[in-house]
Amino acid sequence: MQDLDFTDKTVLVTGGGAGIGKAIAEAFAARGAALVVAEIDPERCRELEAALSEQGVAALVSCTDICDSTAVNTLMEQVRQRFGGLDVLVNNVGDFLGIIKPFAACTDEDLDRLYSVNLRHIFTVTRAAIPLLQARGKGGSIINISSIEAFRGIPLVTTYCAFKHAITGFTRSLALELGPEGIRVNAIAPETTETAQVRPSELIAPEHQAHTRRWIPLERFGTPEDAAGCALFLASGLSAWVTGTTINLDGGALAAAGWYRDPNDLWTNVPVVTGNGFNF
Repeated sequence: MQDLDFTDKTVLVTGGGAGIGKAIAEAFAARGAALVVAEIDPERCRELEAALSEQGVAALVSCTDICDSTAVNTLMEQVRQRFGGLDVLVNNVGDFLGIIKPFAACTDEDLDRLYSVNLRHIFTVTRAAIPLLQARGKGGSIINISSIEAFRGIPLVTTYCAFKHAITGFTRSLALELGPEGIRVNAIAPETTETAQVRPSELIAPEHQAHTRRWIPLERFGTPEDAAGCALFLASGLSAWVTGTTINLDGGALAAAGWYRDPNDLWTNVPVVTGNGFNF
């Protein structure tokens, strides 16, 4: 399909060395895009760079900490020199950092780390990338990877959840600012997705694995490829009149709003399974 052809387009993906970010980067590469990948892990950088080179993809794989504004500015200058601009920015990085505790127990260090990796870097990277998107004229696309927690509460991960809510407001507001320039801004909010960061197949206790299909209306957890499909859509001409919105990539979980099917396949919104369902 012509609208999914990204030949002569340049796409920047943060955290593109693994999980959702890698799947998104690979999806754009397969459709002809030149790639810029910012990845903090040196080994992932080497592996991705080798794979893209073997495929003949024009790529700049940079071992960059996108939480460091100086490093981000350096990367953007490299992008300007090599590619002359950007067509798509995917702000993919985000992590709850394993910080699961009551909000009152969170330290200043906890709050600063969560802010840096879940929200501040989106501000920093996007601000630095806007001139490169503007250099291409109309048709640019900014895609922020958020979380389904941007639309519901979650106990013991309060600060992470708050930053995901903030991404929604940032996406909507920036869409208004950049709309007249023809640059669209949208977000993707995934429910639990099987990656190295979170593995529901390992976290869910063996005796509860059979219930997985009942917890989400589409009967499975997400895959990185699911997110890649949404990113391709939001970056393409297929979504030319879509901006300031978030795709809930959740298999229907948010629509269910706590409803699920019990072991007899009857719908309920009250607890049925004993224990918490996880391996802890």
